[in-house]
Amino acid sequence: MNLNPRPIDATTAAHDRVYRTLRARIMQGDVQPGVGLTLRGIGRDFDVSMTPAREAVRRLVAEGALTMSSSGRVSTPELSNERIEELAALRALLEVELASRALPRAHLALIERMQTINASIAEAVAHRDAVSYIRTNLEFHRTLYLRAQAPAMLAMAETVWLQMGPTMRALYGRLRKTEPPHFHRLIIAALRAGDEPGLRLAVRSDVTQGLRMLAT
Repeated sequence: MNLNPRPIDATTAAHDRVYRTLRARIMQGDVQPGVGLTLRGIGRDFDVSMTPAREAVRRLVAEGALTMSSSGRVSTPELSNERIEELAALRALLEVELASRALPRAHLALIERMQTINASIAEAVAHRDAVSYIRTNLEFHRTLYLRAQAPAMLAMAETVWLQMGPTMRALYGRLRKTEPPHFHRLIIAALRAGDEPGLRLAVRSDVTQGLRMLAT
């Protein structure tokens, strides 16, 4: 009986690397809305052939991270106000439920970790670093939601984040933030107090306020 794992095909490994890196860049707002991408350009940037570039793009289009026009042009999404409102509503539904489920498992070490992440968010704001701000903001939320032990729900939330990444980058520039999110402090306070209604309200406010300002 052969217990050795099958070797990973080189093309599969290249595709996975391109997919994960592009996915992270889009989710973290490293790419502005409406930016066009080409398979040739992706292949050149990642030093891969067209096949892994094509497969990575195909997956990202399926997830809503990229859009493809009828002519085949691939770009990051430019979201309408209606779409922004829809995604804000999805975030409110999913993330409030994730936070509520995480609350019984929100031990002191978790809360202290979230405070440390929030300090990193403050540094990103002070340095006007949009990508670091978005990355650490998502880390703040993911750290809490992992305690919900609801992987399917968290995967759905991450798909929304992925679709919102470029728009969040545009929002950051428009708001000209000078301090970390106010509602993060309320989230931490509610976790410390075991206050489920307060936690639900703070999370809902945090994930919808900025997006709805973008849609006005």
